[in-house]
Amino acid sequence: MDIKIRDAQINDVSGIYNLVEELAIYENSRHEMWLSLEEYIQFFEDKDFEAIVATLNEEVVGTCIFYNTYSTWKGRMLYLEDFVVRKEHRRHGIGQLLFNQYVSIAKQRGCALVKWQVLDWNEPALKFYEKYDAIIEKEWWNGKIVF
Repeated sequence: MDIKIRDAQINDVSGIYNLVEELAIYENSRHEMWLSLEEYIQFFEDKDFEAIVATLNEEVVGTCIFYNTYSTWKGRMLYLEDFVVRKEHRRHGIGQLLFNQYVSIAKQRGCALVKWQVLDWNEPALKFYEKYDAIIEKEWWNGKIVF
C-alpha cells in the first residue's frame, strides 16, 4: 500500500466529511451530525479546524481533525476532535501513521499535551490508545449546551 500522510487541503474536505459521517454511523449518532458539506468547507476555509489525511491512490481513507486549545493548568494543547480510518482500510497501520503525525504536530507546536474523547464501549479504539500509554480519564463528565 502506498499510503501518504499529509496536511488536508480544501479538495480533501469532501472525503473528510464522508469519513466523519461514517464515524457518526458507527457511533449510532448520525442523527446528531447537523453540518452540511458546504458548512464543513466554510469552517475549513475559516481555519476553525485543521486536519491531516491519509490517502491511497489520491483517495482520502483516513483523517485526524484537530484544533488548538489551551489548558489553564498545562498550557498549549492540541485537541483531537475526530480520528477515523475507512472501515475497509483498518488494520493496515494507517491509524498509527495518522496518530503519530498528529502527536508530532503537537510537539512541533510546543504543546504540553494532546487530548481527545473516546466512547467507553469502543474497545478497538481503547486498545489502540493503550499502545501509546494514553491516560483515559474516567472521572470527568462531559457538559454541553446545544443551540
